[in-house]
Amino acid sequence: MRAVRTLLAIALFAGPVAAQAPARNTLDIYFIDTEGGQATLFVTPSGESVMIDSGNPGARDLDRILATFADAGVRQLDHLVSTHFHVDHIGGLLELAKRIPIRHYVDHGPTVEPNEQVAGFQQAYAALYGKARRTVARPGDRLPIAGLDWRIVTAGGRAITAPIQRGAAANSRCATFQRKEMSVNDENAHSVGSVVTFGEFRTINLGDLLWNQDFDLACPTNKVGSIDLYITTHHGLATSGAPALVHAIGARVAVMNNGPRKGGAVQTFQTLHSAPGLEDLWQLHWSYAGGVEHNTPGVFIANLDEAAVIAAVLVPPAATPAAGSGQAGAGSPVAAPAQGPAPAATRPGVHNGPAYAIKVSARNDGSFTVTNTRNGFTKSYAARR
Repeated sequence: MRAVRTLLAIALFAGPVAAQAPARNTLDIYFIDTEGGQATLFVTPSGESVMIDSGNPGARDLDRILATFADAGVRQLDHLVSTHFHVDHIGGLLELAKRIPIRHYVDHGPTVEPNEQVAGFQQAYAALYGKARRTVARPGDRLPIAGLDWRIVTAGGRAITAPIQRGAAANSRCATFQRKEMSVNDENAHSVGSVVTFGEFRTINLGDLLWNQDFDLACPTNKVGSIDLYITTHHGLATSGAPALVHAIGARVAVMNNGPRKGGAVQTFQTLHSAPGLEDLWQLHWSYAGGVEHNTPGVFIANLDEAAVIAAVLVPPAATPAAGSGQAGAGSPVAAPAQGPAPAATRPGVHNGPAYAIKVSARNDGSFTVTNTRNGFTKSYAARR
């Protein structure tokens, strides 16, 4: 009954959204480049807006978020879901709240870590939601968003206990699952995870949920059901994204919100490349950890370092020709000439200029398109039969 009263109050508080973007017939999702953080914007067909996380502190991520809002026609944020209180997920929140109205805050409750990654955040955050509306999410809650079934599947270190789709069968992948040594007193383990359904289209976003919590969702049955679009958990780090879950959901498309040197672990690439039914992997960044063997083809990558920078990292010194001669002889490695540090703008992993997003437009029938805004490449995915 408490949950019903809370959600009713939120619905009444939300009020009309006519001031938002004009009506459309798609659910638009913008994966904003925060270089290994997260800021994912949803705009519903009625113009209601939801964002999951708010990136890192500083003008770089804030400017990128605001530019995306302008592109999407968003002038207020109806709901902000903060998956957990790490700096790469809530670092931009306090400044963002100064620039655009935020009507409803959602989180997992008080931080479980003794040291704040953003000094004074909890006190400042309380002042913000004290003037708006706040929901402490619990597994099984639904957010009141018109036209969507927005289901909370994890929060506060707990997961839903029953499948949200009918006909869930035993997950055979659970038999080979192996737990990892991980602390439960970790903000990542308390991430607010969401399954969002728009008609026949379904997507999942679990924040930085850890490997062991994947088991809670996937075993002994897959509690989240089939998924069309999967955003890789924890930026594609190997401490998340257990095959027991990733393979069970049968996603058609995955988006990796990695940075050039954050996320994109080889183990994660291997899990994705072997996932049943996965048609394509899209990445916000080229991953140096993945290298040429594991990164998706460049047309699917939103942000790349300069080719020369990538080559300088990937080509070993032994392949560098000797000064004043032809090429190095076999068995005679030649070290590259010593150089000073590269300018910040050309150093691997440093991006201060324009950044590109990945945009998804989903339709009620389950079909959707994905666009790389760097090169305009778009691919359409038909509705499942």
